[in-house]
Amino acid sequence: MSIQTWLIALGMVLVLEGIGPMMLPKQWRSMVTEMSRQPDHLLRRLGGVLVTIGGVILYIFSR
Repeated sequence: MSIQTWLIALGMVLVLEGIGPMMLPKQWRSMVTEMSRQPDHLLRRLGGVLVTIGGVILYIFSR
């Protein structure tokens, strides 16, 4: 993969991550506060699921 591909992917992530606080700041803050109250093992599990889904998507579309 080229550096351009990685920069496009990073740009897409930043756009998607910015939509929540830009469009719904109160609800976004509430969600972040609630997530910060969750135990570490649940956050790790959520992170693992997201990484796995992202890996599968990358695998499927990079072939």
